[in-house]
Parts: sequence; structure tokens; C-alpha cells
Amino acid sequence: MKWDSATFRVTDPGRYHKTAMIVGAIGLAASVAGYFVDSRQLYFSWLTAYAYWLTLALGGLFFTMLHHLTGSTWSVVLRRLSESVMAVLPFMFIAFLPIIAGLPDLYSWSHADIVAHDELLQGKAAFLNTPFFIIRGIIYFGVWTLLSYLLRKVSFLQDRGDTPELKPKFNRISAPGMIAFAVTVSFASFDWMMSLDAHWYSTIFGVYIFSGATVAVLAFMILVALYLRRRGILSEVISVEHYFDLGKLLFAFLIFWGYMAFSQYLLIWYGNIPEETVWYLDRWQGSWKGTSLFLIFGHFIIPFFILITRGAKRNLTMLKIFALGMLIMHYVDLHWIIMPTLHPHGIQPSWIDAAAMMAVGGAFLARFWHIFTVKPLVPISDPRLKQSIDFIDH
Repeated sequence: MKWDSATFRVTDPGRYHKTAMIVGAIGLAASVAGYFVDSRQLYFSWLTAYAYWLTLALGGLFFTMLHHLTGSTWSVVLRRLSESVMAVLPFMFIAFLPIIAGLPDLYSWSHADIVAHDELLQGKAAFLNTPFFIIRGIIYFGVWTLLSYLLRKVSFLQDRGDTPELKPKFNRISAPGMIAFAVTVSFASFDWMMSLDAHWYSTIFGVYIFSGATVAVLAFMILVALYLRRRGILSEVISVEHYFDLGKLLFAFLIFWGYMAFSQYLLIWYGNIPEETVWYLDRWQGSWKGTSLFLIFGHFIIPFFILITRGAKRNLTMLKIFALGMLIMHYVDLHWIIMPTLHPHGIQPSWIDAAAMMAVGGAFLARFWHIFTVKPLVPISDPRLKQSIDFIDH
């Protein structure tokens, strides 16, 4: 991979795009084989992989809008990175199609005979039905695609020259966009993950998913930036000060994730209502109990006591380790949410899980890399770019 430090453009993107495409193609072929081996396992594995990569893209959209609404200077050099992550959102709709195909295998509420004998599902039938489920999915992607398109359009217009009138446009998109983002992400979480067990409900489930998505995208951005740094790209642009602030944000949303997870558990435990507690009881059986403990320590307690120190957030090696750990734990978290519906008595890893992750992940990374490398790696005409490059966190 080569780049021009004067124009901030990539002159040779390397073979990473091709490699990701090959991985995705192999994963897709293996997923097709998995369908004939165990179609129900495939749909659950696909949903887990899909949720993982989709939440990364949604995290990129959130970071971009947050950057514009707060007017942050330090994050200007990172903006094109988060824009490239969110730009994959329209293409994630393709990965949503197998979920539509697998509705009967994934969701009990999609079976008329089951609903006919379940009073609770009958009460939710006006919302949980196949046509409305698909319509809502199209609406979610429509909102996300529109937001990502408008933000990138204004961003590329800014690259043509310093145009002060564009900054208010960023805010006019991001302000209502943040509200639309909150609503759609919450409802998408309810639809695609919480309704796997349609008897269970949590009013803060959407916030829980959002917090995990933000932790994941911050970890992803740290790893991509460090990858570029190792190759001498943007090494003088994204400094230790920027990594320090990324580390602080990662730590903050790590705490937020822990707070949401504990709040959800505490309220359900305190209420002690059978249709609520059963969801946690399912995750305290067999090997799911070990997974639950692993999630508590690996996703919160251990990283909390390490990242709370200033030195850990300024140590790039330490930050790299914990960023990679957070991406792994994000998958464990989603696996823990989704898979007990299929395997209620304990975790049962499958090669189909890996196949689905390769299929969706390969396509995601290939698209991300292409988007990221065809434009300047930083917003070259942003009036605060030099301030961002020279940024020092006091």
C-alpha cells in the first residue's frame, strides 16, 4: 500500500480489497454448503454475523454525526475513516435478504399455527408479522442510507475547497439524523434480536445494542489507524494524542455498555416477572453460564481496570490489544444474545458460524477498503484540519 503525503491520496491500495473479496467468496460458498447441512444453524449464524458487521457500520454513522454536532477539532483527521465505515450501510441490505428468507427458522412469531395457540403472541401480532417486519427493515435501511449519503455528499463537496457554508449543512443533517438514528437502531434491535424470544422484552435493549456498537466501531477505528501507522501512512497526522482521545471514548462507552447491561439485568431481577427472568435463566444454564461470566469479565471488568489508567490509553500496543479484545467480545456478546434461542442448553460452536462471519465480514471489509482508499484519507479542505493534526490533549 502506498500513498501521497501531499494530497493524502492512496496511490496503490494494495491487494487488501482482493483478499477480502476472496475471503468473502469462500465464506459465502461455505455458507451455501452449511445451508444444506443445517439450514437453521446457518440462519442463526448469519444473523449473528450480520448483526456484528451491521453494528460496526451503524457505529460509524453515530461517530460521524457526533463529530459534527459537537464541533470537535481533534476528530477531524478521523472523520473520513468513520465516514467510510458508515458508507457500507447501503450494501448491508443485501446481507439482510437471507434473514428475510430465514424468518420461519428464526422467529416463532412468523408461524400462524404457533401464534394461534399463544395468547401473548396474538397480542403482539399487529407488530410482529412478516409483511410489517420486512417493511420496517426497508425503512431502517432507507433512513441509514439517506443519512450516510447526505453526510458523505457534503463531505466530498467540502474537499473541493474551503466552503464555510457547508458546516451548517453537516449540522442540519446530523441533528434530526441523530434522533432518527436512535429510533431506527432501537426498533431494529427489537425486531432482529429481541423478537427471537417474542415473550421477552426490555425497554433498554436498543440502548444496550447501541452501546456495544459504539465500543466496537471505536475499537475498529483504532485498529485501522494503527494498521496504517505501521505502514507509515498518516503516522504524522494521527498522533498519540488522537489515539489517547479514542482510548478515552472507548473507555467511556465501555462503562456505558456495562451500565446498560447491569441496569437491564438489575431491573429484571428486581421485578422477578417470569416472562422477563426466563431470558437470563436461559443464559445461566450449561456452558452459557461460563459464557455469561466470560462476557462480564472480558467485556467490562478486566478492560475497565486496565483502561482506567492514563498510561494504557497512551500506549499504542496496549490500546491495540484491548481494541482487538473489544471486537472479539462484541461478537461474544451478540452470540450470547442470539444463539441461546437455537441452543438453549449450552454453547455449540459450529463451522457455519465461521463461514457466515467470513461471508459477511469479507464483503464488508472489501467495500470499506474500496470506499476508504478512493478518496483522500482526511477531509483535505476542512478549515480545522491543521488544528486537528497539531492537536495536543492537555
